[in-house]
Amino acid sequence: MQAVCDILTCATPESWFEQAVTEQEILLIDHANCEKKAAATAMNLMYRHTTLPDLLTKMSQLAREELLHFQQVVELMRERGIRYRRLSPSRYAAGLSALVNHHSKNALSDLLIMGAFIEARSCERFAGLAPHLDAELGKFYRGLLKSEARHFQDYLALATKYSEGDISDRVRRFAEVEADLVNSSDCSFRFHSGVPE
Repeated sequence: MQAVCDILTCATPESWFEQAVTEQEILLIDHANCEKKAAATAMNLMYRHTTLPDLLTKMSQLAREELLHFQQVVELMRERGIRYRRLSPSRYAAGLSALVNHHSKNALSDLLIMGAFIEARSCERFAGLAPHLDAELGKFYRGLLKSEARHFQDYLALATKYSEGDISDRVRRFAEVEADLVNSSDCSFRFHSGVPE
């Protein structure tokens, strides 16, 4: 968790955790959506960058794990009588995605930095949520910490490897925007939403 805390420049506001406890149905549905999107992102990177063996290896492992997590969340929802349904996305991923310079030679590195922040924030929220939830759900979220922390580190290592230069400035810029997204108000509660209105 120390590496996660080092990259994130702020903690999730306590009001987000308070809302998560009262909106566990939305929390689980959006968590399932996030796992599915994470797997799709990894697969997309594999399709677009077939000549990068380290990326192919890490992303294939990540996609499998994210799909397993998706399956596990859907099963938890089924056991709790929660119907899986579509939710509008939060502004979090779109806010980070807006930083990616798709016309730069470092576009891939930007995408990987974005992935690192999403995984790091997920990890931080899993750790923060666990004590507030029932025993089964708390244990499940604690069990996800190790893999999510590894995903964050894999994304950051690949971003460093495939960048044309030092990524420190880009990481700082993503950190600034990410912190603003987490600390500003949101009208809809989601797994990566900001402060509840």
